[in-house]
Amino acid sequence: MLRVELPDVPGSLGALATALGEAGADIEAIEIVEHRSDGVAVDDVLLELPQTVMPDALITACHALEGVYVHWISRYTAGANLSMDLEAVEAFTGEPAQAIARLVEVIPATFRTDWALAVRRGEDGATVLAETSAAPKLVPDCDEWLSVEEAGLLPEVEAWDSTVLAGSPAKTRGGTTFFIAVGRHGGPEFLPSEIARLGHMVSLAASVQTDGL
Repeated sequence: MLRVELPDVPGSLGALATALGEAGADIEAIEIVEHRSDGVAVDDVLLELPQTVMPDALITACHALEGVYVHWISRYTAGANLSMDLEAVEAFTGEPAQAIARLVEVIPATFRTDWALAVRRGEDGATVLAETSAAPKLVPDCDEWLSVEEAGLLPEVEAWDSTVLAGSPAKTRGGTTFFIAVGRHGGPEFLPSEIARLGHMVSLAASVQTDGL
């Protein structure tokens, strides 16, 4: 998966696709992540490479185009769907008693993160409500999450080296305040549009969640 910045003008996406194809990549899907007011777009490109082509060749091909910059390139789950917001909403609205847990399960695929977890304040600090299998063990720094008032980037946690963090707080209809945190090992940074999506989805899950947390 390639995250790339390019001029938001007609022909730019076609030129990018041509350059990647000439470098040996087989493009499976392209998603526009963000349109910026300065005339720049950020796209995610899901592609397949033959074993004879190195990822560096894609970066070189992109940077040969005027105004194109690669933010991040990494292996990505084969066959993943780049349009999963509706599927995510269906997952947690279908089980109101487990809405938060279902949202946590689908966040990694929906937002391209390595892990997700939901916490609330317990007697000894933050306690886990739900987590994905790759989520790290909570450390004292995580207690600060529960004082965050809106979706946004989170400070680095020293124990989780090179992990980019974001999260969002919410309150269920029953009054339970919780926080969902997500992490990417080594990036890319979370864009404002991604944080806004995460905040909306967490709030929706909170409105669906029935009592019982």
